[in-house]
Amino acid sequence: MEDMKLETKPQHQDAQPGLEHQMDPRPIYIREGYEGSGKLENKIALITGGDSGIGRAVSVHYAREGADLAIIYHPREEQDAQETKRLIEAEGRRCLLLPGDLRSISFIREAVGKVVSTYKRVNILVNNAANHVEQQEFTNISDEQLKDTFEINILAMFRLTKNVLPHMAAHDCIINTSSVVSYRGSESLIDYSSTKGAVTSFTRSLSQNLADRSIRVNQVAPGPIWTPLIVSTKTPEEVAKFGQDVPLGRVGQPAELAPAYVFLASEDASYITGQTIHVNGGEVVNS
Repeated sequence: MEDMKLETKPQHQDAQPGLEHQMDPRPIYIREGYEGSGKLENKIALITGGDSGIGRAVSVHYAREGADLAIIYHPREEQDAQETKRLIEAEGRRCLLLPGDLRSISFIREAVGKVVSTYKRVNILVNNAANHVEQQEFTNISDEQLKDTFEINILAMFRLTKNVLPHMAAHDCIINTSSVVSYRGSESLIDYSSTKGAVTSFTRSLSQNLADRSIRVNQVAPGPIWTPLIVSTKTPEEVAKFGQDVPLGRVGQPAELAPAYVFLASEDASYITGQTIHVNGGEVVNS
C-alpha cells in the first residue's frame, strides 16, 4: 500500500488562490496502483476548482474511470490547470478548461454554455471550489471578506447548479464539497464554517427536490487535506503541524478523497442521495 504520510514543510504563499506547483511536497492526486474499471465510462463531468488539490484528484480519477472533463478555475491557476489537462489527456480523455470568476453570474452562464456546446450534456456536477480567510477575532471579518466567502462558497454553487440542471437527466448526479467544520465549527473560520453548513443544508434539501427526477445529490466532508488552500491561508508554523491533531495523526492527501467522489458518481451509489461521506482522518462528527 502506498504511503500517504508526507512531511508538511513550513511554507506560505502570499496570494490566493494558492498554487499547487509551488507546494513542497506536492500533493498526491492519485495512488500509483489505482486501476480504473470504467465506472464512469463516457460520462461528462464538470468540476469547479478542478485545476488543483481535491479538484485535480477528482478530475484525474474520473478520467481514469472513463469520463471526459470540464474544469472551472481561477485565471491565476492557469499553470496548475494546464498540468491537470495534461494528466486527463494522458488517460485518453478530453478536458475543457474554463478560467473565470465564480462570483460572476455572466461567467457561470458562459461556462455552462461552453460545456454544453462541447459535450452536449452534463452527467456529473462537482461543486468543489471554495475559499477561506482565517480571522482569530470575529470582529475582524470585514463585510468584503464575508461577501466574498459566501459568493464563492455557496452562492456560486446555487447559481452553477441552476444553470447546469437543464442539461442533466435521470440518473445524473451532483456532488458538493462540504467540510468537517460544517459539523464541529471553527473558531477562526466562522464565515467559512457558516458557508459549509449552508452547503450541507443545500445538499440535503436539493436531494429531496430532485428525487422525482432521479438526480442524486450527495456531498463529501473533508478534514485536513494537503491542498494549495492550506499553504495560502496558514502561517509556515501552522502548515508544518497541519493535520497532526486528528486520530490518524497526519494530513490527508487528495488521492484519499477522490475515490469517495468516484463512488458517489457511479452506479454503485444508485440508492444514495442526500448523504455525506466523511473523509477526515478519524474525527467523529454528528452527521
